[in-house]
Amino acid sequence: MFASIHSSPILFPNGIFSSAGGWSPLDTDRYQWLQVDLGSRKQVVSIVTQGRYSSSDWTSKYRLLYSDTQKNWRPYLQDGNIWTFEGNVNSEGVVRHELQHAILARYIRFIPLDWSREGRIGVRLELYGCSYWADVISFDGQGVISYRFRSKKMKIVKDVISLKFRTTARDGVLLHGEGQQGDYISLELRRARLQLSINLGSNQYGSIQGHTSVISGSLLDDDHWHSVVIERYRRNVNFTLDHHTQQFRTNGEFDHLDLDYEISFGGLPVSAKPSSGGRENFVGCMEGITYNGDNITNLVRRKKVDTSSFRNLTFSCTESNSSPVFFNSTSFLRLPGQSDSDTLSVSLSFRTWNPNGLLMFTALADGWVEVGLTEGKVTVYMNVTQRKNTRIDISSGSGLNDGQWHSVHLNALENYAMLTVDGDEASTVRTAIPIQIQTGGTYYFGGYFMHTNTRSSQRSFQGCMQMIHIDDHLVDLRAVEQGHIGTFENVSLDMCAIIDRCVPNHCEHTGRCSQTWDTFSCNCSGTGYTGATCHTSMYQQSCEEYKHQGKNSGSYWIDPDGSGSIAPFRVNCDMTEDNVWTTLKNNLSPQTSVTSADQEGKAVLQITYNVTDEQVLSVTGSAESCEQYVAYACRMSRLLNTPDGVPFTWWVGRANERHSYWGGSGPGIQKCSCGIEHNCTDPKHYCNCDADLKEDAGLLVYKDHLPVRQVVVGDTSRAGSEAKVTIGPLKCLGDRNYWNAASFTSPASYLHFPSFRGETSTDISFYFKTSSTHGVFLENLGTTDFLHIELRGSVILFSFDVGSERVELSVRSPVPLNNDQWHRVEAEKNIKEAVLQLNGQYREFRPSPPQGHTRLEFYSELYVGASSGQRGFLGCMRALKINGATFDLEERAKVTPGVNPGCQGHCSSYGMHCRNGGKCVEQYNGYSCDCSLTAYDGPYCTDDVGGYFETGTLVRYDFLPEVGPFALREVNSLSGVSVPSEANLTQEELVFSFSTSSTPSILVYISSRTQDYLAVVLRHNGTLQVRYSLGGLIEPYTIDVDHRNMANGQPHSVNITRNLREIRLQLDHYPVSTYTLPETSDTQFNLVKSIFLGKVFETGQIDPIIIERYNTPGFVGCLSRVQFNSVAPLKAALRSGLSTPVSTHGILVPSNCGASPLTISPMASASDPWHIEAAGAVFPFNEDKASDGGVDRNSAIIGGIISMVIFTVLCIMVFVIRHMFRHKGSYHTNEAKGAESADCADAAIIVNDPAFTETIDESKKEWFI
Repeated sequence: MFASIHSSPILFPNGIFSSAGGWSPLDTDRYQWLQVDLGSRKQVVSIVTQGRYSSSDWTSKYRLLYSDTQKNWRPYLQDGNIWTFEGNVNSEGVVRHELQHAILARYIRFIPLDWSREGRIGVRLELYGCSYWADVISFDGQGVISYRFRSKKMKIVKDVISLKFRTTARDGVLLHGEGQQGDYISLELRRARLQLSINLGSNQYGSIQGHTSVISGSLLDDDHWHSVVIERYRRNVNFTLDHHTQQFRTNGEFDHLDLDYEISFGGLPVSAKPSSGGRENFVGCMEGITYNGDNITNLVRRKKVDTSSFRNLTFSCTESNSSPVFFNSTSFLRLPGQSDSDTLSVSLSFRTWNPNGLLMFTALADGWVEVGLTEGKVTVYMNVTQRKNTRIDISSGSGLNDGQWHSVHLNALENYAMLTVDGDEASTVRTAIPIQIQTGGTYYFGGYFMHTNTRSSQRSFQGCMQMIHIDDHLVDLRAVEQGHIGTFENVSLDMCAIIDRCVPNHCEHTGRCSQTWDTFSCNCSGTGYTGATCHTSMYQQSCEEYKHQGKNSGSYWIDPDGSGSIAPFRVNCDMTEDNVWTTLKNNLSPQTSVTSADQEGKAVLQITYNVTDEQVLSVTGSAESCEQYVAYACRMSRLLNTPDGVPFTWWVGRANERHSYWGGSGPGIQKCSCGIEHNCTDPKHYCNCDADLKEDAGLLVYKDHLPVRQVVVGDTSRAGSEAKVTIGPLKCLGDRNYWNAASFTSPASYLHFPSFRGETSTDISFYFKTSSTHGVFLENLGTTDFLHIELRGSVILFSFDVGSERVELSVRSPVPLNNDQWHRVEAEKNIKEAVLQLNGQYREFRPSPPQGHTRLEFYSELYVGASSGQRGFLGCMRALKINGATFDLEERAKVTPGVNPGCQGHCSSYGMHCRNGGKCVEQYNGYSCDCSLTAYDGPYCTDDVGGYFETGTLVRYDFLPEVGPFALREVNSLSGVSVPSEANLTQEELVFSFSTSSTPSILVYISSRTQDYLAVVLRHNGTLQVRYSLGGLIEPYTIDVDHRNMANGQPHSVNITRNLREIRLQLDHYPVSTYTLPETSDTQFNLVKSIFLGKVFETGQIDPIIIERYNTPGFVGCLSRVQFNSVAPLKAALRSGLSTPVSTHGILVPSNCGASPLTISPMASASDPWHIEAAGAVFPFNEDKASDGGVDRNSAIIGGIISMVIFTVLCIMVFVIRHMFRHKGSYHTNEAKGAESADCADAAIIVNDPAFTETIDESKKEWFI
C-alpha cells in the first residue's frame, strides 16, 4: 500500500477531510472529485473504499481518472467501457476492487457518481500497488536510435520486442529493421492505428510471398501511454497492444528473420533502402524499449548506442500544449468573444463517432451562425434577419465522424465567409454574405440550452474538442475550470474519453462494425451469419437437419460448427431415400483424358472441391460413412502393378497422404475391385488395367483418406497408351453429431464435462424431449460468472451473470413441453444482447447490461443435468453444441451411471413387444405401448377387449359426416382421440373374434349413406356368411363357409381384407382363402356411415334379407378384438373415458370371451437396462400380469419333457450327418464370418467388418497379406 486517506485537516480541491474521518466535499453534486498525488509514477492494482467514519456519508458508485501531469486525464476503462465501480452501501463496510488492468500514473482522481441518500458524499480510500521506474526518451521527429548488432548479419528464429509509447501524432515509425535478402520487420503508426509488418523472405520468382501485415488498436494519438509486445517464434507471432493479443502466422515458408547491421527505433535508419522512404519518423515519447533481452533505453542513457541524429536528447516526456474538452449529450461550454465586431473568427479541433452534432453556435446582432456536423460533413448555417431571414449554407469535408482529430476554421468578414477543414487551404469553401455581420459576443460549443427563440435545431455534440480559438485567441480552459471566464454544464475538462467500440471488433465472422458515441452496430450482410454481433449462423448444420425440417433434395448451405470458425458452404443434399447423403462435387469431368506427362513420365490431375480442408473434415468427421467413386479406363496404361510392386498410379487424399489402393479395395491392399472379387479379365493380374484391358472402377470408402485431391498416372509413355480418369463427388451418409444423444433416467443423474473458457459471445443449442415438467438442462458455475438453463412447466428459463448483474430470460410455450416430442432450445448472450429461442418460433430478446462483458471463465465443470442438489433433467437430450463445438454426450454417458448413451429408449430393441399394431412410445426411463389405434389393451396391447351380448344388445359406432372434398380425414375430439369421418374406401380390413351357440345372428354390419354395405352373419346352420354390396350387382356378393359349424360355443377369429376386387378371408388358423368380386361390381365402398355389432338398428333402405333372416332376435354371445381399419368400436363402447361417437343398447358385459390371450416371454429385470428398482421407475412390463391366463404347472412340466426329447433327436441327427460327410474335407477355421462366401481373405475382411471405414489403419498392412 502506498496511499491511504482517512482523516486529516489538509485541504484538497473541492473538498476537505473531516475531523470525523474521511473525505467529504463542501457541496454534494456531480462536479466533486478527490485527487491523490502519488509523488511519482506508480503501478496501481487495486482500490479499497469505505464510508466516512461514524456518519451517514458514503459513495455508492464512482469512476477513476488518472494522469501523469494533472492534465489530459484518462478514465479507467474495462471491457471497452468507461468503468463504473460499485462502492459502499453504508459507512463502515469495506469494498475492494482488483483492477483488471493496472493503472500506471502519478495522479489518481476519484469521481463520485452516486452517494448516500441519507447523507452526503463521503469516502475513505486506499490504493494498492508498487513502485515503477523506466527510462523515458523523447523523440522530436529527427532523432533515431540505431541499435547495431554484434555481427553484420543476424539470422534470428526467435524475437521478443517490447516498448511503451505516447504521442499526439497519428503517423510515425516506431521501429524498423531490414536485410539485403528482402527480410524486414516494421512497427509504425498509421492514422493512429498500429501496424506490424513482417517478411521472413520471398523467393526471386515471386511464387512465395512472405509479406504479412497486421493492424491493431485505434485512437493511439491520445497522448496516453500504450504498451506493445511482439513475440515471434519462427512463423508464429503474438502481437499484444494494451493487453489485447492477436495471434497470427506469417506468410511464406521461411522461419528466420535475416537482418543486416542494425534495427532502429523512432524512425528509419540512414541505411534504409530507398523503397522504405516516404514515412514519417515518430514524434512523442518511448520508454522500456527492449530487444531480445537488451534494454535499449538503458543503453541510450549509458551512451552505448548511436544517438547522433538527435539534436537534443532528453530523458523526459514533454507535456502537450493541448487541453481537450469532453462533451456528452447534455453538455455545453459558453465562452465570451468580441461583441459588435464585423469579423467572426472561430476555429477548433474535434473528434467524434456521431455523424451529426452541434459544434458551435453564436447569436449575431441580427441573426445567428451555427457550425455543426451533418452526415459526417461540416456545415455552416448563417441566418441574417435584416434581409428577410436570408439563410446561407456552406459545407465541406466528408466522413469526419471517423474518430480522428479534424480541424475547422470559420472566418466571416466584410462580405464573404470562408470555411476550411483540416487545414486544406486548397479546399476552402467561400461564399458571399449580402450584408455585413455584427457579432453578439457569446459563443456556445457542444450544445445550446438557453431559453431563447433562436434555439439551434442541431442535436448536441458528443465527442472531444481542443485548440478552441475565438477571435484568433486560444481559449484558456484552465481559467474556465476555475470560473474566471465563461461557464459550462456537464463538461469534462482536460479529458477526452473517446472510445473506439469497433477495436477490437466485436462483429464476428468478418461482420462490418460501425459506431456512434454510445454504441456500435454490425452489418452482417454477405457473411452467412446474423444477430447483433454476427454470431449466429443463418444455416442448418447438415443435410440431416434440413431433412427433418421437411426440406426436399437440393442444393443447400450448411454450417456444421454453427457459430464456430468454419464458414458456411454449399453442398447437395440427397433426401430421396431413408438415408440422407451429403455430396461435395469436384471440378474433374467424367472420363478426363490423361495428358502432358512430366519429365519422369508422370501425369498429375488436380481435383478441387471449392471447399477448404476444414470444411471437408467437418462433413466427414460427423458422417456415419463416406464414399467416392473412382474409375480408370485404360488402353496400354497399367494401374497398380502387382500387390508387392511399385504402383504405376496412385492418388493423394486428405493431409496430402499418398495411397496405392483403388476403388472397391481398402488401405494396404494394392488391388482393384476385380482382384478382391477374383473376376479380373486376366486372372494373373489384380486389376484389369494391369493387363492393359478395360476399366477398373469402384468405391473408396475409408473416409479418413477422403476426398481424392490428386491422381498421379505413371504409365502413359508407351506407344498407344491412353487413360481416362473419373473421380466422382464425395458422398457422406448422415450426421452423427445431429443424433449424438443421452438419456437421463434419474433426477440425480448428470453428465459432467471439463470447464470451458467462454467468450464475450456464448451460444448454446440442443434438442430435448421429456415427459417430466421440471428439470435443469445444464449449468456452469464459476467464481463470479454463472450460466443456467432450466425447464419449468411450459417455460424455458435462461439465466446468466454479467458482472455483478444477473440477467434472466424466459420463453413460454403454448403447448406442453413434456409431450415426449423433440423441442429445440437456442440461447445466446453477447456484448449487445441476450436471446432465448424455443423451436425456432418463440423468442425473447433483452439488451445486455453495458458493463461486465469480460470473457467468461468457468472454473467448475459443465453439468448437463442435475448439479448442486437440484432436480435434474429427466428425458433425452441430443445435439448439444456450445460455441460451435458439439459435446459428445454418448461417449460420456457410456462411463456415467444413471445416464444411457443414445436416445432410442427400448423401441429399437424391444419395440416388437408392442403387439397387434400397438405403437412403441419412447420414455425417459423405458418405453410404453400406445394401443389407442388397436382393439386391444394392456401394457403390450395384448389384452382382449370384448363384451358379452345378451338378447337385443347392439353397439353402434358412427363416422362423422364428411366436411370437405377429401374422402379420408380425421377430426380430433376433445379427448384427443382421432375420429375418422365418412370415407370412400377401395380397401378395408375387418378383424374380430366371437363365440356363440345361438343362430342366426348378425356379427358385424357396416352401413353407408348409399346402399353399399358389408355384413358378416351366422346362418341357421351355424356357418359363416360374408355379404358385400358395393353397387353394380343385382344381388350382394356372398361368401359362404359351409364346411364347419362356428356356433359351437368355441372362440373363433375372422380376418377379412379387401383390396379393390380381391377379398382375402382367414378363419381361425386355417389357410387364407381368396375371392374376387365380379367385374360388374363397383370397387368403392362409398361414404361409410356406421358400424353395428350384434344387431342392426338403422333408418333408410336396408337389405331385407339381413333384417328378415338374421336381425331377430339378435346376437347372443361374446364379441372381442373388433377392429375396422383403425376403428375399434367395441373398445370405444367399453372404455367410458374415450369420447367417441359410439352408443350401446341393451346389456353389454365386459368379457374376454374365453379367447386365448396373446402372450410374450417375460423379460428379467437383470437383462433389462431400463429396470431401475431403486428409483421406483414404473415400467409397463409386469411379470405377474404376463403369467395371467397361462398354462398351469403340470402343463409346463409336460411341455419341458417333450422339448428335451426333440432336442435329443436333433443332436443325434446332426452327429450322423457330420459323420457321413467327413470324407469331403470339411475343416474348422477361425476366419471371420462370411469368409465362406468371399473369394479371398481380403474380400472376407472387407465384407465382414462393418466398421471397415472406421478401423483400418494403413500401418497394419499385415491384416491384408
